[in-house]
Amino acid sequence: MTQRVVLAFSGGLDTSVAIPFLAEKMDAEVIAVAVDLGQGGEDMEVIQKRAMDCGAVESVVVDAKEEFAADFCVPALQANALYMDRYPLLSSLSRPLIVKHLVTAAKQFGGTIVSHGCTGKGNDQVRFEAGLAALAPDLKVVAPARDFAWTRDKAIEFAEQKGLPIETSKKNPFSIDQNLWGRAVETGFLEDIWNGPTENVYAYTADPAVARDADEVVITFEQGVPVKLDGRSLTPYQVIDELNTRAGAQGVGRIDMVEDRLVGIKSREVYEAPGAIALITAHMELENVTVERDLARFKRGVDQRWSELVYDGLWFSPLKTALDALIAEAQRHVSGDIRMTLHGGKATVTGRRSEQSLYDFSLATYDTGDTFDQSLAKGFVQLFSLPSKIAAARDAKQG
Repeated sequence: MTQRVVLAFSGGLDTSVAIPFLAEKMDAEVIAVAVDLGQGGEDMEVIQKRAMDCGAVESVVVDAKEEFAADFCVPALQANALYMDRYPLLSSLSRPLIVKHLVTAAKQFGGTIVSHGCTGKGNDQVRFEAGLAALAPDLKVVAPARDFAWTRDKAIEFAEQKGLPIETSKKNPFSIDQNLWGRAVETGFLEDIWNGPTENVYAYTADPAVARDADEVVITFEQGVPVKLDGRSLTPYQVIDELNTRAGAQGVGRIDMVEDRLVGIKSREVYEAPGAIALITAHMELENVTVERDLARFKRGVDQRWSELVYDGLWFSPLKTALDALIAEAQRHVSGDIRMTLHGGKATVTGRRSEQSLYDFSLATYDTGDTFDQSLAKGFVQLFSLPSKIAAARDAKQG
């Protein structure tokens, strides 16, 4: 019986070449699965047809834009997820959703093998395969670029030999991954970490140095979920999509960093995530207003660990599931409005209001109407500093 391979298909060179290559190498039928995550670019119908033209027996396109926004981007927003305090996990978030739809296609079409285009040097191989291990441990995995030492030069040569209907030019030096939550660019001259990114690296953001009028926006949250822009009710997908446009036009969300990959190497990455950075900035500030101090302090550590787990491909892990529950509890009162100015590459909070606010003007003010009883402070300070005072006395006695 002929094997069936379910391939995560992007429509690019590597995954297009993978269709005839897997068919020959494994004597298998290939089912191509493309997932629309709001990445833009080519029409998904074109990508679906390309898979068939490259030899797939089935070509599936999944519209997962709303699902990606609500079930993956929103949890990341609620966790203020920034790996190494900077990277908003745009690629990391997409992989478990793609895995979910690969497993669905395998069940639908009788696939026994899943394939992806990741190399052995990157993080994505882990994200795909850890997700598959959790959701469908019976499925085998084949990664042509990793398992068969498939280089870009070999892929181009193979595509030309087969006359595949894809662009095989070597002119574009970059490796690009993009979706609704942002865009990642690597390789090419960026691998020299002294080289600065040129403007042609960017697509989601305009040059922040160019003079333009500022854009003011009011973002409304309900229990940590963005539900309105400037008073207009929108889905999370629509909120992110509009902020990508508006914040992107102001150059917000450009990130140039050297990050620690899971496989142990450091990698230079250039990201642009205008909607994600604007939303995380707004959400953090609303939490500052509505979340009690000790919960807020503890959650900052949870947010960091959540980000590391998702970066490492452990979306379906027990620890990540447990942290989800704590984060969800912490969002109960995170409702209200944040006003922001988008300008010059920055998203700056200028106003906050919430019926769940813990900010008490009469306690905070230094002017007439102050209700804070300062007479209580002297004894509090003495008791609070007592352990340090006792320890210092001991150390002084011991020289």
